[in-house]
Amino acid sequence: MAEAPRFAITPDEGQLAALERDLRFRPAPVTAPRTLTAAQVESFNRDGYVKPVRIFDDEEIAGIRRYFDDLLARTVAAGGDSYSISSAHLRYGRVYDLLAHPRIVACVRDLLGESVVGWGSHFFCKMPGDGKAVAWHQDASYWPLTPSKTATVWLAIDRADRANGCMRFIAGSHWVGHLTYRPSDPAEHNVLTQTIENPEQYGAVVDDALEAGEISIHADLLLHGSEANESTRRRCGLTLRYCTTDVRAYDGWNAKGVVLLGTDPDRHWANPARPTND
Repeated sequence: MAEAPRFAITPDEGQLAALERDLRFRPAPVTAPRTLTAAQVESFNRDGYVKPVRIFDDEEIAGIRRYFDDLLARTVAAGGDSYSISSAHLRYGRVYDLLAHPRIVACVRDLLGESVVGWGSHFFCKMPGDGKAVAWHQDASYWPLTPSKTATVWLAIDRADRANGCMRFIAGSHWVGHLTYRPSDPAEHNVLTQTIENPEQYGAVVDDALEAGEISIHADLLLHGSEANESTRRRCGLTLRYCTTDVRAYDGWNAKGVVLLGTDPDRHWANPARPTND
């Protein structure tokens, strides 16, 4: 089997600046959710996130954790690190299965509607005491996608709390629009590349503490970040990215998209098959 294409975490920022994108939050169009509650949909619209939602029981997430442990060991042996397993559904069948998992997709459907594409999968694994943070940012700033109709599922592989660097949200900041950021300073030890200053001016800080097997879901314009893991415990999460089929992806990113619900009449998304080499 030919190796799947590899993608950088972010495209060239000059190309992104030249791309005309519609970066406005659109509330969930679903009026009769089937998996989430009406209150959870309202929370997503008002605050920009839903949390926590239990997806996997203890035995199921333990199996997923064992799989990730093996994948991480192989990645490190090949010269990678705990943050470098990106676009993983294009290479690993079990990650593809998580992206397409019916319980997860059912939650996403209640926020995005009946036509859903899964296009992203990236493990963010903070090893104990690794000193790396994720500065305050908006996901939409990094992606050559338009319009802004994307949601991120964050699946806790390990328990995530303040001690080991759980994600943090600025509630309601998704309504502010696309915010100005600066390039991150090396002293910040940022896993990514962008920093938004003074986040508290846009809303209250909320910890996204999750038990292993739970997910949170946040809008692509929600301001969020996480502090360094200064504990003796690992904090691993798998981000799964979804959008509606009418979203357009540039710079070849449409090659990542798997049509999970509904139709893609223009065949914009490549809809790659499940990898068999895992």
